Amino acid sequence: MTVKNRTILVPEYMQDFACIGSACEDSCCIGWRVDIDQQTYKKYSKSRNIELKPLFDKNVSRHRSEPTVQKYAKINMDEQGRCGFLSEENLCKIQLGLGEDYLSNVCSSYPRSINSIDGVLEKSTTLSCPEAARLTLLKPEGIQFNEIEEVLGKVWVNKQIITDNPNGKNKLIPYFWNLRIFTIQVLQNRVYTLAERLIFLGLFYQKIQSQVNEGNYDAILNTITSYSNMLEDPDTKNSLMDIPVNNIVQLKLSKELMDYRFGHGIKGGRYMECVVETLNGIMYTEDSTEEEIAERYRTASEEYYAPFMDEHEYILENYLVNYVFKNLFPFGRSQVFDDYVMMVVHFSMIKLHLIGMSGFHKGLTTDLVVKLVQSFAKTVEHNSNYLNNVLDLLESNHFKSMAYMSIMIKN
Repeated sequence: MTVKNRTILVPEYMQDFACIGSACEDSCCIGWRVDIDQQTYKKYSKSRNIELKPLFDKNVSRHRSEPTVQKYAKINMDEQGRCGFLSEENLCKIQLGLGEDYLSNVCSSYPRSINSIDGVLEKSTTLSCPEAARLTLLKPEGIQFNEIEEVLGKVWVNKQIITDNPNGKNKLIPYFWNLRIFTIQVLQNRVYTLAERLIFLGLFYQKIQSQVNEGNYDAILNTITSYSNMLEDPDTKNSLMDIPVNNIVQLKLSKELMDYRFGHGIKGGRYMECVVETLNGIMYTEDSTEEEIAERYRTASEEYYAPFMDEHEYILENYLVNYVFKNLFPFGRSQVFDDYVMMVVHFSMIKLHLIGMSGFHKGLTTDLVVKLVQSFAKTVEHNSNYLNNVLDLLESNHFKSMAYMSIMIKN
């Protein structure tokens, strides 16, 4: 295997991450499909290991419909959704028997996510791993970023951006760094509540989207400067504080998105536990009116969720900063405002769950928040079909606007 010493950009928490193996409360080998790249599949096909060869033949099958180099085959999960190579101690038999070099790209890289910006590698984690979620979320000082030297073996680049391509079709790409830095600065500006920061970003990206639609790219840098100055103006905070709250509409929208996820199937037991606690915490029953449920939602928010978040708002701040960094926000989708909408969808659904869970437990703990975010990430963030359908759902119901985004954000 080729080994290279590379300079990479990482959040500080990455330097502390290590898999905790069988001590983990969840498993990355249970509950979803694991794709096998072509090179690894050939290794498995040629393996002469007398213990693992029968397992390879039984548990690995080719993708017959439109295979790619990265998605050439897959591991067949058993009826409980467990990988066939998983031992009783929840350890990987392939790694134990043949070493890490025999792991597929997916298995060797998870939960790490590597992107490339102008040839510079960036490494972060997906929060569907409990240990990664703990390290990312539970940093009161916020997430900082460092350039480090690291010895890298095989690298599977998730996404790639070239910002200085004069022939590129996306004329907004040259402003990637300006937009990303501004976004993270806003999200980490604790003069404002997190809800105010998100609404402010929405107004900003609504403006940017308008300029993109008009082809007015020359105005982008002036808009960033203008909004940066607005952050320093006390009147901005006052205007954001005046935005009204609508618990009934917020609850209805967020619950509809959660129900929509159920329609696409849910296998995660940890996430289902959180969903049950969410609904029981606000007594979401068929014989209750919307007004009654919204009132219980408001009570749980004010009495149990808000007191915890007043001291721990950095947790959701860190979630959003990691989201921006890992997903190359705002260039994950065809339109920057769609990227913003998707970030709000994630935030509002997490908030709905935590408010309900706080009502169920009569309070929150960091362990409960980590459990919810981790299981939510595993069940929702890894399902690209569901996320694409959510945007279609919002657009078809005319919900993809700042008016509705503000309702979903603010309590």
